[in-house]
Amino acid sequence: MRKNIVAGNWKMNKTLQEGIVLAKELNEALANEKPKCDVIICTPFIHLASITPLVDPNKIGVGAENCADKESGAFTGEVSAAMVASTGAKYVILGHSERRAYYGENVEILKSKVKLALANGLIPIFCVGEVLAEREANKQNVVVSAQLESVFDLSVEDFSKLILAYEPVWAIGTGKTATPAQAEEIHAFIRSAVAKRYGKAIAENTSILYGGSCKATNAKELFANPDVDGGLIGGAALKADSFKGIIDAFNA
Repeated sequence: MRKNIVAGNWKMNKTLQEGIVLAKELNEALANEKPKCDVIICTPFIHLASITPLVDPNKIGVGAENCADKESGAFTGEVSAAMVASTGAKYVILGHSERRAYYGENVEILKSKVKLALANGLIPIFCVGEVLAEREANKQNVVVSAQLESVFDLSVEDFSKLILAYEPVWAIGTGKTATPAQAEEIHAFIRSAVAKRYGKAIAENTSILYGGSCKATNAKELFANPDVDGGLIGGAALKADSFKGIIDAFNA
C-alpha cells in the first residue's frame, strides 16, 4: 500500500538557530502521537547536520531541498547527494518548479540528480507541474508527461523508491486556486502515466503529493481524493502549529 505523506519544504527560510527551534517544536508536538502519515521536513543544506539528530526518526524524516547533478569535484557552491546523505538526511526534493524556473533545471539535469540521489540512498521527492499559460492552453498533461521523462528511464526497482509531487504553479501566488477536483484530475493522470510505463501495481504503490497552497483549512478535503496521498507544504510548514494542522488532516 502506498504511504500518506506530509512533507514540509522550508525553501530559503529560517536561520540555523530558527530552524532548530522549529524542528524541536515539531518534534515535541508529535512526541505523544502516532501520525497517520509519514512526516518529512526538507530544510536548507546548512540545517541538515544539526536538525537530523534532533528529531525522532520514527516520527520525522529529514530531507534536503536539492542536490547537485555531479558526483564531486570543482563545482564551487554545489552540494552533492553524498554530502546530503552524510548528514543522516533520507530525502531530497528534486525538480521543484522554482529550480526549473530560476535555475534552468531541465530533463537531462534532473535525470542526473535523481540517479545520484538514488545511488546515495536518498529518496527523491520528484516534482512536476505546469505554469498558468500552460494550464490556460489546456497543456498540463503534455507538460507533466514531458517532465516525467526525467524519471521514466529508471528501472522498476529504482522508480518504486520515488515520491512524486504535483505543483499547480499557476495556483501559487496568482490568486487562482486549484480545486480538490482539479487536483484529483491531474493526480489521476499522473498515476495513469506511471501505470502505462511501469504497470498498475507500481502506480498504485506510488505516493503522489499535492504541492499547491495546502493549509490546515483545505488539507482534509484535498487528501480525501483517492489519488492525492498527502502534501508538499511550503509556507504552512514554517510554523509548527500550522504544519501540525495539516498532519492532523489524516487523523480527522
